[in-house]
Amino acid sequence: MPIIKSAKKRVKVASKAAVRNSKTKRSLKGALKAFGKALGGKSAAKAHSKAQSEVDKAAKKGVMHKNKAARKKSQLARAAKSAAGVTKTAAPKAKAAAKPAVKKAAPKKTVAKKATPAKKPAAKKTAAKKK
Repeated sequence: MPIIKSAKKRVKVASKAAVRNSKTKRSLKGALKAFGKALGGKSAAKAHSKAQSEVDKAAKKGVMHKNKAARKKSQLARAAKSAAGVTKTAAPKAKAAAKPAVKKAAPKKTVAKKATPAKKPAAKKTAAKKK
């Protein structure tokens, strides 16, 4: 047990943070499991948005690194897309195979560059008075 007052406070603060972090981790795990079960079902889109939200919350609170959160969200999106593709694309692919493939050239689009605003000169600081 710490003796110094600041060390005692750090123990209290750390224990509160551990409880807060464990709640965030638990809700994240629950959302990810629910998303895994919902894949292929009707509630997959709702579970996907809930899981993404929980990943964002975990990253915001520092429980998960921002790059890991981005990677997780990408994995979730890929899983949701592939699950939706398996259920929906069975019939349309058969139709697409019957038609001959004719590609049309898409018209070229020009992208206008945005004008960058001119930077304002830095404000001069007044000299501090010496006593």
